Amino acid sequence: MRSSNPVLSRRGFTHGNDYAGFESQGARGAQGVPGGVRQGGNPYAQAPRNPYDQGQPLTAVGFEQAYAAPAAVAAPAGTMTIEDVVRRTGMTLGTVAVGAVLGWVALPDNYGLAVGAALIAFVLAMVQAFKRTPVPALILGYALFEGVFLGAISRIYNEAWQGAPVQAVLGTMAVFAGMLVAYRARIIRVTARYQRIGLAVAVGFVLAMLVNLLFAAFGNADGLGLRTGALGIVFCLLGIALGAFFLSLDFKQVEDGIRGGAPRQESWLAAFGLTLSLVWIYLELLRLIAILRD
Repeated sequence: MRSSNPVLSRRGFTHGNDYAGFESQGARGAQGVPGGVRQGGNPYAQAPRNPYDQGQPLTAVGFEQAYAAPAAVAAPAGTMTIEDVVRRTGMTLGTVAVGAVLGWVALPDNYGLAVGAALIAFVLAMVQAFKRTPVPALILGYALFEGVFLGAISRIYNEAWQGAPVQAVLGTMAVFAGMLVAYRARIIRVTARYQRIGLAVAVGFVLAMLVNLLFAAFGNADGLGLRTGALGIVFCLLGIALGAFFLSLDFKQVEDGIRGGAPRQESWLAAFGLTLSLVWIYLELLRLIAILRD
């Protein structure tokens, strides 16, 4: 179960038409041998089925019935619960907030140090991405340095466009709440096709941003114009939509982990993924507000 964000891989989702996470199909191995373990799939899966699974895989009707039914039996000790996810996410976002205050106060108008903090956060995130298990120190370290970057960059935006950071925070909260309601109401259903299309768009978006950055660094200051004017608004809206898409994958990750009885430590990965998605949305909203107010 890994983060859904574009620079990170995920344990909890599909390869092909099957879920590779907590609903292991288990009948095909790496070479198509019955009972084998498919390489690149769920590291917890052991043939013939997921060891977390306490019963038969749930159908769509079963999911709806499970949501409607009261929680009559407590989760087994040591398994992930929604309370664990909320608690870890609160700790991670709280650390981001502390870092943001430090960045706002200690790095006024110092864009270079802000970028340095962002690079450190990126390195910590990538180290965690290649770990087989979550490391809370890495996740909280990422949150702290990412917060420092957000605080410094938010102050720069606030001086140029008064109140923009507050508007971006409120917008991020609105996107999160809207996606959560849509996911719980099954307006949005995370399927293999949904994931493939979304990730393909995300890859294209990231590549376009990299090309734009290269043109900005070695040519025109505006690059390809993907961050200014009408085209900039379109790309910011696309970025926000992708952030919402990543949130839906995070919700599915949490649902699969809890329903499949994932270890409690996996709640750190869920918190990590949610934090990455929310930071992505916040930055895109901040850019969008700046363009609109110009």
